[in-house]
Amino acid sequence: METNLVIEGFKFMGLGMGTVFLFLIIMIFAMGLMSKMVAKFFPEVKVSEKVAAATAVNTQNKNKKIVAAITAAIKHHRG
Repeated sequence: METNLVIEGFKFMGLGMGTVFLFLIIMIFAMGLMSKMVAKFFPEVKVSEKVAAATAVNTQNKNKKIVAAITAAIKHHRG
């Protein structure tokens, strides 16, 4: 009985690569389906422009205070 190990290796390689490819295709479709379900049951809430502008101003004020505190701490430790 003579077996060609190269051919057997290619068979196993094809089986393994085919299994991985099939798994990835199924995973892509499942992720797309889950994405559609999440978008349907949990829609994104629209934020009005006034709320967004107010939030941006508050964030800028907080950032300025943080920068001022860091600058003061650096001057205190150097000086």
